[in-house]
Amino acid sequence: MSTKVFVDGQEGTTGLRIHEVLAQRADIEMLHIDPERRKDAAERARLLNAADVAFLCLPDVAAKESAALVTNPNTCIIDASTAHRTDPAWAFGLPELCAGQRAALRAAKRIANPGCHASSFIALMRPLVDAGLVPRSLPVSATSITGYSGGGKKMIAEYEAAAQPGGDAKFKSPRPYALGLAHKHIPEMMAHTGLATRPAFLPVVGPFYKGLAVTVPLHYAQLVAGTDGAALHRALAAHYDSERFVRVMPLSDPATLADGFFDVQACNDTNRLDLFVFAAADQAVLIARLDNLGKGASGAAIQAMNVHLGVDEGLGL
Repeated sequence: MSTKVFVDGQEGTTGLRIHEVLAQRADIEMLHIDPERRKDAAERARLLNAADVAFLCLPDVAAKESAALVTNPNTCIIDASTAHRTDPAWAFGLPELCAGQRAALRAAKRIANPGCHASSFIALMRPLVDAGLVPRSLPVSATSITGYSGGGKKMIAEYEAAAQPGGDAKFKSPRPYALGLAHKHIPEMMAHTGLATRPAFLPVVGPFYKGLAVTVPLHYAQLVAGTDGAALHRALAAHYDSERFVRVMPLSDPATLADGFFDVQACNDTNRLDLFVFAAADQAVLIARLDNLGKGASGAAIQAMNVHLGVDEGLGL
């Protein structure tokens, strides 16, 4: 028997990709809305409640409105917006987060899909906090560079226009943003790592379509006594041992060092998350890399759905 799926907001980058992937699966029956009725609350409510799984690929306010339309207790909602990521009534859609997370996703009817920057930051920091190597009170700094597709249709159009002859030069170099130090992913970055101090987080948009890397510098003097790069690497390797979508790369990855530069786009078109520890005598730099449209968005949502349904976690990925 097929699983009925409705994507509310399939016109955006995340919704479109989810729809494209699931439409190829024989075990999924996609429910469709007439384009002219996309804003018809009654029709959306009908489809949401007819679905076994409903993906919300909408802005926060609209996602909350859609969630409120669901009255069928059997419908599982997977929300790709920021709206419910710190709500304790919603399971956080990162299966690799901690022991028991998959069981929580299997049982949940409300799942909040992680943000792309947040997934990378949490994947690095949660195991280190849990292992007791990073104090919960540590004031952590992080920088993330991401492709412009994460900004949605408007930003994609701006960058594509800038790539034409005579295009605006400002789009051809990295552009830091969220300079008010209140990026919308920060609450979930704290809630799902256990950090008690708000991290100083600087995201940067680069002149490339997709790919993302979060960098976290750590000084051993600020960590639990005796912690060094090798200890940080061991904690990550132990946490993600046997995880199919997370790779902990060799300590001070020789291939990256030999090249001299880090490839932000090496996970593109995969659901993979790569973690790195580059260590010196007194400090380390941690890097997490993923496809911001894959493991950072649509891939994560489909993976969470697979876990919830109890099918092969990598189906379609």
